Amino acid sequence: MATALAFDFTNGFHDTANAIATSISTRAMSPRAAVLMSAVLNFAGAFVSLAVAATVAKGIVQADVVTPTIVFGGLIGAIAWNLATWWFGLPSSSSHALIGGMVGSAFVAAGPSAILGSGILEKVILPALIAPTLAFAVAGLAILIIYRIVGRLRPGPVNRGYRLGQLVTGGLFSLAHGTNDAQKTMGIITLALIAHGDLSGDFHVPTWVVISSATAISLGTYSGGWRIIRTMGSRIIKMDPAQGFAAQGAGSAVVLTASHLGFPLSTTHVISGGVMGAGAAKRLSAVRWGVAGNIALAWVLTLPCSAVIGGAAYGLSAIFGDESLGVIVVLLLVIGLIAAAFGSRLRRGPALTAAAEA
Repeated sequence: MATALAFDFTNGFHDTANAIATSISTRAMSPRAAVLMSAVLNFAGAFVSLAVAATVAKGIVQADVVTPTIVFGGLIGAIAWNLATWWFGLPSSSSHALIGGMVGSAFVAAGPSAILGSGILEKVILPALIAPTLAFAVAGLAILIIYRIVGRLRPGPVNRGYRLGQLVTGGLFSLAHGTNDAQKTMGIITLALIAHGDLSGDFHVPTWVVISSATAISLGTYSGGWRIIRTMGSRIIKMDPAQGFAAQGAGSAVVLTASHLGFPLSTTHVISGGVMGAGAAKRLSAVRWGVAGNIALAWVLTLPCSAVIGGAAYGLSAIFGDESLGVIVVLLLVIGLIAAAFGSRLRRGPALTAAAEA
């Protein structure tokens, strides 16, 4: 459960950019005000629905073969991929990282029979293809209508109006993100509780699980994921307030609809599609397609890479048996690797600064 909440925290800071990068890029909000608003609404959104939590807990792998060690391996796969893509500033999907990690861990533990292929196709693969395409189309259509309406008006008042509008659409997307993404951690914790025998009967998420998951993702959001915010806010397109409004509005509609239907959607895919659609509708050359290609490559690699890491984490844990020793060994190894990576970066910082000054 502690590892699940750690993943939830990384999900928060990894996906902060999804909700607020466009608002920061267009100066609709200051960075700190934007992350504070997003953190509060992420927390509130976690209480809106539990449909996605049920999908994650029951629709991806066979619940009766899951053990706490399998859940742990899947979480390590997701956390590792989140940190790797954050390091390179790539807005990949935390949702698919979690699902991939669980699939890899369950596959190594119990074989292919543990994987619900139809559930992955219906609940993961198809939404991953449809959602960004839909957001692209909706945002593109929205920006064309917006430009048709305000094209002859003075830019100053128009931009101020759409910056105010972004306060609403940014808040709505933050609420949608909390509704969809916090539920994935709820589903994983509930799955672990069922596997350990602490819950029985019909699927239900305990209230303390909802509160703790909402708290972890909101704290992660408040810490900010500035590398990915820069990529999403300014490296894909040079965004004006109207484009930011259209991208956020389209993304919010898609994510809230998916949450209502119980699809564990990637908010990263959705907002990226919305941003590209808002840029391409103005003119195709407005989109930096090289950056978009790198993001798409990260999307494709997320499921298999997190699955490999999750499977390896489970396999290493299982060497020490079914008790907690293997989990502790893997956890210490992961913490050591993270500390070494960040320590190396901190040591390089002064040297790079001195070189730049020289």
